[in-house]
Order: sequence, then structure tokens, then C-alpha cells
Amino acid sequence: MTYAFPQGGLPDQSVSAEGTAVFTEAYAVLPACTMRDIVTSLLPDWHKTRTWIIARPMTGFAETFAQYAVEVMSGGGSDSPEPDTGAEAGMFIAKGEMTLTVDGVTSTLGAGSYAYVPAGATWSVKNNAPDLLGFHWIRKRYEAVPNLGKPDHFTTSDAASDYHYMPDTDGKWATQRFADPTDLRHDMHVNIVTFQPGGCIPFAETHIMEHGLYVLQGTARYLLNKDWVEVEAGDFMWLRAFCPQACIATGDQPFRYLLYKDVNRHPALVLP
Repeated sequence: MTYAFPQGGLPDQSVSAEGTAVFTEAYAVLPACTMRDIVTSLLPDWHKTRTWIIARPMTGFAETFAQYAVEVMSGGGSDSPEPDTGAEAGMFIAKGEMTLTVDGVTSTLGAGSYAYVPAGATWSVKNNAPDLLGFHWIRKRYEAVPNLGKPDHFTTSDAASDYHYMPDTDGKWATQRFADPTDLRHDMHVNIVTFQPGGCIPFAETHIMEHGLYVLQGTARYLLNKDWVEVEAGDFMWLRAFCPQACIATGDQPFRYLLYKDVNRHPALVLP
């Protein structure tokens, strides 16, 4: 299994600037072709690393999370990756090998692996392998609940996660859940959603959860608010709460995406 990740580079001068990127009040689409060298960021305390920051909290839009695609050269990484002690992390490795240490526990994670790091943990990320490390990093301020406790650090993988098939879909729509959905300590979920060719969401989902969707494989027509857009591997979609959404998988291979959503908490009644 291969997983999409930004390729960087820069188009030559013969390529038209007209593209399919969209930014509206309800959603944004960042096609893979927009994730070029000139839009990367360098981060404090990270070495031999560059980052595509593809979502960030914005008042009146998505407000709960930031999402990065992080590329680390051999020998690079960070002993202090997270500047916010209140932030939790979900990381999905797309290529290469990550050496992750969380509160003294070290794991070696390859492509398809997922790691959850709780807020307040002491952790580090290193690329001790010869090839580039590429991973998707989702950051969220953890919303603690009295007497509930924080989730534990864990690692798992695409291959180790069961497919949960939606009813009445003939196996065409499935979700792999990295965190236990009944564990209310978790206030965010990171899942992989898979549609077989021709599979679809047969209604316009409209709900409180914000979404970040990074397409890992395949193609689809995706409904965002009132617009149908064509998306493919490497594209990213950013959905505000209550933005209607649906999709139809196209092509001859599964359509798969990495999904973030905020869950299991009351909405704040006092806005910032």
C-alpha cells in the first residue's frame, strides 16, 4: 500500500496558473499541485525538516485543529516537537520510517502506522533511516473533562485496524478507527475512510464536526456545500462545521482518505 504525500518541486513556466484550488466560507480545497516547495515552513526546534501547513484555526472557519504534512531528511527530527503543552497529536506515516519516543517509550513506525500522543507528554521524532520520512501531523488543544482522565499514548496501523462497514452499502463504504469510539477520553478521532469504486455517501452529511480530509489514494467527486468537486490522491479538503458533504468514488481503485474530526465534547457556549 502506498499513501499520498506532497511532492514539492515547482511547475515549469509552460504550466497554466489556472487551477482547482477553492476557498469559500464553508470549505477549502487544496489540490496536491498547490503543495510546492515555496509554500513550506521551517519550524523552531525541528532540524532537517520542512512542513506544509494545510489547515490552521481561523475564526469563523475551522477552529479546532491544525494539520501539517511534515518531511524529515535522514538525521533530522526534533527533541521538542510541540510548543503547546496543551496540544495532543495524531500522526500518520506516509513514507519512510519514524523513531518516536513518548515518555520514555520508543517505537519504530513505518508507512501506514499511526501514533497518538497525549497532551503534556514528553516526546521526540527522529528519522534514523536513510530515506525521507513523510508524515501527516494533526494538532488539537485537548479539552479535559473532570474525573475522566487523558487518553494514553498508543500506536497502531492501517494494516492492524479493522474495517467497519456501513450498513446497507454492500461493503463499498468502510471506516478504520484508530481510537476506540466509545472511549470518551478522546476528543478527536483520526480515521481512514475507504470507498470501493462506485461507492458513495448516499446523502449530504451535515453535522457539528469539523473535518480535515487528506486523500491517500484514488479519485472521487466530492460534494462540498453546494458544489461538486473532483479530487484525487494528494488533495486536501477542509470543512467547516455543518458544511454539507457527500462523495462518489470514481476510477478503478479504492478512494481512501485520512479523516480528522472533533468529537465527544459539548460545544462552548461562550465564543472567544
